[in-house]
Amino acid sequence: MNQDELKAVFDQQASGYEQQQQKLAPVHEGLHFQLEWIFSGLPDSARILCVGLGAGAELSYLAKKFPHWRFTAVEPSGAMLDVCRQRAEKESFASRCMFHEGYLESLPDIEPHDAATCFMVSQFFLDQDERARFFRSIAARLHPGGILASADLSSAVGSPEYDTLLKAWVSMLHAAKVPADAIEKTHAAWAKDVAILPPGEVEAIIGRGGFSRPVQFYQAGFVHAWCARRST
Repeated sequence: MNQDELKAVFDQQASGYEQQQQKLAPVHEGLHFQLEWIFSGLPDSARILCVGLGAGAELSYLAKKFPHWRFTAVEPSGAMLDVCRQRAEKESFASRCMFHEGYLESLPDIEPHDAATCFMVSQFFLDQDERARFFRSIAARLHPGGILASADLSSAVGSPEYDTLLKAWVSMLHAAKVPADAIEKTHAAWAKDVAILPPGEVEAIIGRGGFSRPVQFYQAGFVHAWCARRST
């Protein structure tokens, strides 16, 4: 899918997105818990860039844990961004947020950020050069030494490890009632629209995007998360 097609998909999913994600809640909660400690050394006045944040789960978590931090929320889906903004207003941290509907390229020039999150976004760049340029656009919005926390689906497709994880992943999504063709359908959809790469290849792409050697700090099933600092 191109950017417009992907945006349209998330626009359609926005109203029920949080409910759909409940089956994966333990995965995301574990990621957010680890993220808290990856970012724990940042200053009280830190500015955090959240890229492609959807309904804003990581933004909500960080805003509660760090009540003086300010956030820039970047999301191309207007419907998703509306859900995110409504959540921020309901949880009383909207005044600490700048909401930008669009991509990093259209984000106005503002002061650099101390850290950035990018969860389940870069995997939609099927071309590795474009994926590296995406990370470079994040690096350009950070202070030298600023921290990136990035998470994506990752595995060596076709390996025994991939097959084992795929079976478990689909079973988790469908609970005990796994349709007979669900695994094959999921694999086919991912092959068409998601760049699932081995962890080492994702780390190399992040490095090409202007960051120091990434360190994996979390894994749950296919979800891998890395932290890295912007190269000076």
